[in-house]
Amino acid sequence: MPAAADAKPILREGETCWQLAHADRVSFIVDAADYFAAAKAAIASARSAVYLIGWDFDLHIRLTPDEDNPAFPDELRRFLAHTVERRPDLRIYILQWDGAMIANIVRQVIPFMLLRIGRGEQLRFRLDSEHPAGACHHQKILVVDDAIAFCGGIDMTKGRWDTRAHRAGDKGRTAPDGTLCEPWHDMTMAVDGQAAKALGNLARDRWQLATGEELPAPERPRPIWPERLPVSCRNTDVAISRTMPAHADRDPANEIEHLWLEAIAAAQRSIYIENQYLASNSITEALIERLKDRDGPEVVIVLPSSSESWLEQEVMDSARANNLARLREADRHSSLGVYYPVNEIGEAIYVHAKLLIVDDRLVRIGSSNMSNRSMRFDSECDLAIEAEAGDAAVMEAITGLRDSLVAEHFGMSQEGFAGQLAIHRHSLVNAIEAIRARIPEPTLRPLPVEELTDGEEALAHSDMLNPEKPAEHKKRASQFLGSLSERISQTWARLGAALGITPLATFLRSLARHSQR
Repeated sequence: MPAAADAKPILREGETCWQLAHADRVSFIVDAADYFAAAKAAIASARSAVYLIGWDFDLHIRLTPDEDNPAFPDELRRFLAHTVERRPDLRIYILQWDGAMIANIVRQVIPFMLLRIGRGEQLRFRLDSEHPAGACHHQKILVVDDAIAFCGGIDMTKGRWDTRAHRAGDKGRTAPDGTLCEPWHDMTMAVDGQAAKALGNLARDRWQLATGEELPAPERPRPIWPERLPVSCRNTDVAISRTMPAHADRDPANEIEHLWLEAIAAAQRSIYIENQYLASNSITEALIERLKDRDGPEVVIVLPSSSESWLEQEVMDSARANNLARLREADRHSSLGVYYPVNEIGEAIYVHAKLLIVDDRLVRIGSSNMSNRSMRFDSECDLAIEAEAGDAAVMEAITGLRDSLVAEHFGMSQEGFAGQLAIHRHSLVNAIEAIRARIPEPTLRPLPVEELTDGEEALAHSDMLNPEKPAEHKKRASQFLGSLSERISQTWARLGAALGITPLATFLRSLARHSQR
């Protein structure tokens, strides 16, 4: 259902985005095999400046492990060194979150030292520590000569490379230490023109914030577009939205949260989401309101089967279980489908993509997760495109991306899934369920609602490691400890009363009350 001609635009400068900038070409890039190949080609064409702004980098990774091109080294460190040796005037700036470096200091320090040796000012590496305590720099941006830019969810680090097939045992997923990494699903967007220049300005602003150094913009960028990078749509405006927490004398920016909420509210027919988490209070509330509406949109969410680390599983998956239960309770009209993907042998595919598609009207790809942190606490950057009424080419690109992603999760063709949509009157949920019903072991599976322990329930409600704003970080930790203590004390108090040990029960209740002060 196309947007009405008089519908209020979702993308508005100063509200749901920082800037709207024109791009001659846009590419929706799915999975890191295609991104790393395009990034390598773009960097190899650089003449002036390359900005690598990220959460984490691993200089040992191979960019194109499925190819063999003797003209360029493939290991990231050797490739960057080779590139600046070929271009004496080229400067490469790498900015990484300091927390990721601390966590992987043994792995990273020596490669970065080797990268700098003998290359003077051509290769610059700095750590970004300019964020509130407990927050992280989470943007993932690559800009080449202000002529082409990539922005999305893919880090140039180990464990990210994969193809859209997510084949079991794919040797391309071999990490630098020789281990085989899990299948990984991710996304980024490439843009050129004024949109690339605007992202170059953002990268330079971030570098100056982190280092105090002001970098000059490249003069007269010449066109760069990798030959093998397909163009998804042309001649369109691209919105750049940010999350920037208040820090020092810097005002906060919350365009990403406003964009999410505006887009959800504007949806007429469908909301399609792929994300690492389901842990944002504001987004969950917005989705609940749409699910309650008899004439509201369908909501399809694709998540990983579980988070990566034990801590994420305890914190973020607990919040996810709580929010998922609330969404399903609000689903009065059978409009919700929440799934996780597996490959052909049933191996879980980790969903790291950060995607939102609304109807055939809007696509948003970026670094922000559906978490409180990404909405207000960490630094994030997203790109979005909104089709104007009657812009059939952009509308087709948006729905084509959505259909190709669902088809990917089923291991079928995009045309095959589009045909199922047509049969089921363009109902995403009905088309997905019809495909699942006819496949003995479907590779897109419903995500179950997990039963939470008392401790996990306390974590889910505390938002201790998923705060909505910097000032709440310590407060949430205190609330969680108090809530957990209360639950534990109540359990022991009931046991003490049952055994006739009244003093123990009284002491534990007193301890719980004291911990909440």
